[in-house]
Amino acid sequence: MSITRFGLSLIAAFAFAAPGLAQAEIVHFTAHLDGAHEVPANTSTGSGDAMVTLDTATKTISYTATYIGLSGPATMGHIHGPALPGANAGVVVPFKDVSGPVSGTATLTDAQMGDLLAGKYYVNFHTAAHKGGEIRGQLTK
Repeated sequence: MSITRFGLSLIAAFAFAAPGLAQAEIVHFTAHLDGAHEVPANTSTGSGDAMVTLDTATKTISYTATYIGLSGPATMGHIHGPALPGANAGVVVPFKDVSGPVSGTATLTDAQMGDLLAGKYYVNFHTAAHKGGEIRGQLTK
């Protein structure tokens, strides 16, 4: 079986294009949460950690978050964006149950995925004593 010039051209074109087609990756983000990172900052002795994994092919995130030492029970928790440290933003992913360790998945839009990759998302938890947020941490790669 012989390969024609046209066939060789197609093979060469695919070989050069293939790296661009397979750009999907898994990206890991972490955040340490505390009162000092809230806007405005507070003196909460609570702390927490969050981990987010982004699958760029499906635009799906998987997240887990934990906290300890809050002033009272957590009333809400979210992933917010887009905002850099020192600024506030709207809720992107609300946590359904904040009574203990939080975990779940969500699908992002292209714009949301770009903001997450640019470091413009943060995680926070609210309590009755800190309605605007008791602990917060910026998600970083």
